[in-house]
Amino acid sequence: MKTRLFILSAGLLSACTVCFAQRVIDTREAHPGKDLSMEEAIYLGVGYSRIPREVYPSLPSPGAGRFTAFTSEGSLWLKDEQKDESILIAQADGSAIVYGESVSRNEFGINEGWFFSPDSSRIAFYRKDQSRVTSFPLLNIRSRTGELKPIYYPMNGMASEHVQLGIYDIASGQSRYLDVKDFSSERYITNVSWSPDSKYVFAQIVDRSQHHMRLNQYRADDGSFVRCILKEDNDAWIEPLDPIHFLKGRTDLFIYRTDNRNAYRNLYLVDTLGHVRRLTAVDADVEYIGNNGKEVFYTSAEVSPVENHLYGISIKPGKNVSAAKFGKPRALTPERGWHNIIMDAECEWFNDIYSNASTPTKLLSRSTSGKTSEVIFEGTDPLEGYASCKVELGTVPSADGKYENYYRLIYPKDFDETKKYPLILYVYGGPHSQMVQDSWLGNIRMWEMLMAQRGYLVYVQDNRGTQNRGAEFEKAINRRCGQEEMADQMMGIKRLLELPYVDSGRVGVHGWSYGGFMTISLMTNYPDVFKLGVAGGPVIDWKWYEIMYGERYMDNPQTNPEGFALTSLINKASSLKGKLLICQGAMDSTVVWEHSLSFIQECIDNEIQVDYFPYPLAEHNVFGRNRIHLMDKVTAYFNDYL
Repeated sequence: MKTRLFILSAGLLSACTVCFAQRVIDTREAHPGKDLSMEEAIYLGVGYSRIPREVYPSLPSPGAGRFTAFTSEGSLWLKDEQKDESILIAQADGSAIVYGESVSRNEFGINEGWFFSPDSSRIAFYRKDQSRVTSFPLLNIRSRTGELKPIYYPMNGMASEHVQLGIYDIASGQSRYLDVKDFSSERYITNVSWSPDSKYVFAQIVDRSQHHMRLNQYRADDGSFVRCILKEDNDAWIEPLDPIHFLKGRTDLFIYRTDNRNAYRNLYLVDTLGHVRRLTAVDADVEYIGNNGKEVFYTSAEVSPVENHLYGISIKPGKNVSAAKFGKPRALTPERGWHNIIMDAECEWFNDIYSNASTPTKLLSRSTSGKTSEVIFEGTDPLEGYASCKVELGTVPSADGKYENYYRLIYPKDFDETKKYPLILYVYGGPHSQMVQDSWLGNIRMWEMLMAQRGYLVYVQDNRGTQNRGAEFEKAINRRCGQEEMADQMMGIKRLLELPYVDSGRVGVHGWSYGGFMTISLMTNYPDVFKLGVAGGPVIDWKWYEIMYGERYMDNPQTNPEGFALTSLINKASSLKGKLLICQGAMDSTVVWEHSLSFIQECIDNEIQVDYFPYPLAEHNVFGRNRIHLMDKVTAYFNDYL
């Protein structure tokens, strides 16, 4: 059989189960061939089972061919590779008005700033006007006297970006802007798509409140509005995450994904006149992978929320949506576990990277016909020769009794049920997360294994508000972030505290970002349960968080004053009893310093002792050598006080 290897982006590499530098494990002196200390090896993940990097070629840049695009200091340029010259498409106006950059702080699936048409004759691009947005000062300590680095930070309830979508015609050198009239000027323009014939642009327009969306069609030659194809409205929130995907060979039929038309995020066949028909009739969240005009491929959680499998469903398009005929879905990944899929453009072959709780990563090349499969890489047990600990996967009821939430529990090395052990809860709990999967060791972060090696029970659980469980499960947190999440986490903690080998006097919690918010929330709402916590980059009050994410889940202080009062941790500082360490990147442009510093000041005002450690050069996620120092500090804090 001829081996088929497809391009794998760095983004998917970072999403796979066992092959990344952020994964952490080691208890040997150092990894062979690496000049690292034991602790560095632990925290950088050296020694972890990897798919060899050389298996994958590089991903070509968007627009590869005669023309490529690039940005420089906020201006957008087009490079003609044949003539070896660059053409200015749009000139930035200082730092306030920029072109070709990702907008809306990368929400709604937005990760790009420009979009080539299929025939490469035009480029759609974002214009972002931040002139009304307030700035937040970050401190640069590298200058002789120190200096402030201001960033544009659209804070909840305040002025936001103004976004437009331009279309640059390469032949004429002229730009036109889409005639978007929906909602106010602070709307969102998301999930930009081209028709296969390059004549039309499609965009999903979301109002600032994120309760309403319009999928619109525009002419590419002049930007004029053609029609609204469909509308979505929801009292909780609307969050379009995907562009539309045209059925191969058609310019009038496309695949659309939403969780707003039934209880789960499913695929729909839609035509450009707005007729809609459900394609994947499953009570599970699905994700589009590709289509060849005859079959649509998607991954689904229908076997289990902790498993991810590839399916194909045949389709005979017919003249319109109502005339289309759908076949029965067929499964293409028989092995139990979590499958990450990379499919070729013709949908004939796919790379399948999978593992399960007891099987290390495998990479297979498979045909979509189901007739051919070849193992390209088979990882050995990366824990062989290490002090491994037992990992248990299971479920616990949600606080409302409607769901079973999945957890993983790592037992201490040489576990003895007649002894008492301290318990660590590692928590995130926020939207767009899924901590527990049926992948290698339950999708474990190897710091958990390290702490288990050192004598701790370590518990991780998903809760309502996280993804891949349907709309009701996700939207349970609407307007009151942290409340249902805490209630669900406490269901697991209370069950653990009933076990004879759990020391109820030594329970700790650790989390970062939303997990930092959850850590301090649990510490202050359940002060008699949690004796120690380490919170990284925590949200303290949602009024200080950015508009795009914060207003989706909380609305704003004017429309939801009760929710903001309920969730603010400023009001909870006086309830803190246990030992708390807060770590913060001083250059954090996601959860700005105002959060943690305000909490510290409230603790001072209430004569509450709290520990605080800033990383002067770190951003929201602490990486590199700073990461080693951070995890040393987190580990030492638990060892010293728990």
